[in-house]
Amino acid sequence: MHAAIDHFIAQLREFRAPQVFNPWAGFDPAHDATRRAPEIRARQLAAYLVERVAQARLLLVAEAAGYQGAKFSGIAMTSERILLGHLLAKGIAPDAVLHAAIERTSRAAEKPLGFSEPTATVVWGTLLAAGLDARAWVNWNAFACHPHRPGEPLSNRTPTRAELEAGRPLLASFLRLFARAEVVALGRHAAHSLSLLGVPHHAVRHPSMGGAQRFRTEILRIAVPQSDAR
Repeated sequence: MHAAIDHFIAQLREFRAPQVFNPWAGFDPAHDATRRAPEIRARQLAAYLVERVAQARLLLVAEAAGYQGAKFSGIAMTSERILLGHLLAKGIAPDAVLHAAIERTSRAAEKPLGFSEPTATVVWGTLLAAGLDARAWVNWNAFACHPHRPGEPLSNRTPTRAELEAGRPLLASFLRLFARAEVVALGRHAAHSLSLLGVPHHAVRHPSMGGAQRFRTEILRIAVPQSDAR
C-alpha cells in the first residue's frame, strides 16, 4: 500500500559514509540495546511517514541526524525520551509521534529515560502547544544520517560538503514523498541544500545555540496563519 515509502526506506538503508552512522542500517555495539535496533528504527520511521504522507502540509528540514535524536529513535528531530513518554509534562505525548508500537533501541543503562534532544523538544513542544495537528507536519534532515567525530559515536558534527552532496539524492527522494507540502528550512545548511535542489522554501532560525525563541516566532508565522490563530 505504501510502496513509495518502502522504496525510500530501502534506499535510506543502503547509504554508507566514513564517520557517519546510519540509524536504519547500522548497529552500535556500545550503545544499542539489541542487534534488532536498525530494523526497529526503520520500522518506526516507516510508520511515522505512513501516518503523515497524505496529511502533512508542512515539511521541516534541519541539518543532520543527532545522537540524542534520530540515532536512536529513527525519526528526525525526535528523541527517545519523547517516544518513551517522559516529556508529557512538556505537552509532548508519544502518540503525537506514532500510533504504532514503540520500542527503545538505546541501552537503558546509558540514559534510563532515553536520550533527550533539545531541538526535538523545542520543535514538537512549539507546534503542539500552538494547536497544530501532529500529523500536519513531518520532520526530516538535509543529511539524513548521523555524522560524528572519529571514535566518538555519541557526538555531533556538521556534515561536510561532500557528505551533503552524497546525501542529496536521499533528500530529493524524501521531498518527492511529500511533494504537496510547504517546505521550511531550519538553519542555513538546510536552506542551502534545498536551494541547490531548486526547492522553494521558507527559512527560519534553527532552535539550537540560543535560537529557540526566534525559531518559535518564525515557525508559528508559517505554521499558524493569523486567520487560524483568530
